[in-house]
Amino acid sequence: MTIREILTAPDERLRVVSKPVDKVDDALRSLMDDMLETMYDAPGIGLAAIQVGVPIRVIVMDLAGPEEEPEPRYFVNPEILESSEETKPYEEGCLSVPEYYEEVDRPATCTVRYLDYHGNPQTLEAEGLLAVCIQHEMDHLEGVLFVDYLSRLKRERILKKLKKEQKLASAS
Repeated sequence: MTIREILTAPDERLRVVSKPVDKVDDALRSLMDDMLETMYDAPGIGLAAIQVGVPIRVIVMDLAGPEEEPEPRYFVNPEILESSEETKPYEEGCLSVPEYYEEVDRPATCTVRYLDYHGNPQTLEAEGLLAVCIQHEMDHLEGVLFVDYLSRLKRERILKKLKKEQKLASAS
């Protein structure tokens, strides 16, 4: 497994809409294994393929706490079938928007259809952190970042700071 570089905003590749996957094969499973290793190393709880520069509809996540057994999840071509009218605020962060956390309102529950690690069709009813994480990562597949849900002023301030930090890092 390889730890891959995570793209950070305002990198324009994060705004690309990801393409569906044709089939789940060994090459895709290898990418998902790399993504999971990259996510654990960061550390994070979810990662979309576009965040490592691969514009395909693949997500990995693991919501297990540091003292718990890992519970990796793999979502290939995920599709939200239904989401609740009720919304809940949740403080979100993102590996592609490092060190910034803001409250975002999302549907409290959702039902998602996807292919698993082996290419088998699955349907999952999610609530709480799982529902938030699925929706957050699926936004990445559409080229959307969680900061897009914030006021224009907050979003621009965060992206401007990230751009400045990247310039300083590349200058050193």
